Amino acid sequence: MSRVAAAYTLGELAQRFGLDVIGDAAASISGVCTLSPGEPGRIGFLANPKYRATLAQTRAGAVVVGKRDAAALAGNGLVAADAARAFAQIARLFDRNRDFEPGVHVSAVVDSDAVIGQGVHIGPQAVIEAGAQIGDGSYIGPACIVGAGAQIGAGARLEARVHIHRGVRLGLRCQIQPGAVIGSRGFGNVPGPQGWEEMPQLGSVVIGDDVEIGANTTIDRGAIDDTVIANGVRLDNLIQIAHNCRIGEHTAIAACTGIAGSTTVGARCMIGGAVGINGHITIVDDVIILGRAMVTTSLLEKGVYGSGLPIAPAKDWRKTVARVRRLGKLEDRVRSLEQKTGIKTHDDGDDGNDGKDQL
Repeated sequence: MSRVAAAYTLGELAQRFGLDVIGDAAASISGVCTLSPGEPGRIGFLANPKYRATLAQTRAGAVVVGKRDAAALAGNGLVAADAARAFAQIARLFDRNRDFEPGVHVSAVVDSDAVIGQGVHIGPQAVIEAGAQIGDGSYIGPACIVGAGAQIGAGARLEARVHIHRGVRLGLRCQIQPGAVIGSRGFGNVPGPQGWEEMPQLGSVVIGDDVEIGANTTIDRGAIDDTVIANGVRLDNLIQIAHNCRIGEHTAIAACTGIAGSTTVGARCMIGGAVGINGHITIVDDVIILGRAMVTTSLLEKGVYGSGLPIAPAKDWRKTVARVRRLGKLEDRVRSLEQKTGIKTHDDGDDGNDGKDQL
């Protein structure tokens, strides 16, 4: 299914997205380009003011700019409150990567009890099991598996080798990148006299509308209740979300993050790459967690959090590590001095008073 026109005029783009035109409203735009060097007949954008000087040199047919940069625009352009967002909306008009023709490939296996909507594409070697439902206008790519009783909302796009397990529910317009696995068995085991025994994982996974899930990301089914990913969530590649987790609306999580079971992450959170999050904790709305952080306790106030040491020259890093390793000895020396001088302190040093009552 194609949504792409050959070209748009600047005036048409401005009207469609509520933008202001600078220059020739009849100028034709047939695609997008980078600002440097730019291409005639295509449109670029400027969001970072440090590249403002490029506006005088670009060969782009037009540039999307913010209001603060409009005066520096030498040629045709569109003025937006948010240049990056406006450019993203325009760029989607020229994205041919999502075009497809409806139909079922001859090598696909579709159970007779499956329900396939109108305008659906089912690619080579895909498997649609009994009772599965595929919403109108969805794309099921090569070698994807949609398990028995799973529900795929209208307008979904499953790229190659996506595995949707039994009973999983996806909302409208979800995008699942290659190799993602949704609804696999959660890591539930209990110790027994002969070793580990399996704890059955009887819940499922429920995914809201307009969710994007990156390549090779895994979301485990719940043990009893469902694992839930709310509307508008963005998950990068190679993320692990364990059983019974709940991710709030419009939260974005970067690659290689792992979230242990039964953790709740609030709405509109931003979690950096390679973050490790403990199980059975709560992270409230509007929290930002910096990359490579280790989250071991609940975060109950919105704000920006980080942990770990940022990169430094090796000799400086070694000195820092050596200092950290000496902290225990330093603590013993301080305690000894306190005892000799009669200074009274709290043993844990973390009573919320920032040490003000220690003297």
